[in-house]
Amino acid sequence: MARRPRRNHSPAFKAKVAVAAIKGEKTLIELAQDFDLHPNQIKQWRDQLLEGANGVFGNGPKAEPEPVVDVKAKVL
Repeated sequence: MARRPRRNHSPAFKAKVAVAAIKGEKTLIELAQDFDLHPNQIKQWRDQLLEGANGVFGNGPKAEPEPVVDVKAKVL
């Protein structure tokens, strides 16, 4: 049996599939058939999206503010 070549999916595609899984309008099996994926892969992407959602609304890592540069200070 010939193996399918490995496919790399874009982040946009992964997000689209994960959001469809979260909506719950279709089962994982139906989504797997629609998107030509394995149901386990859809579940992994859904779980990753749910874990990352806490960072959007919660206390996720924040970017450090840039240090203030004093333009008037003399450099020797």
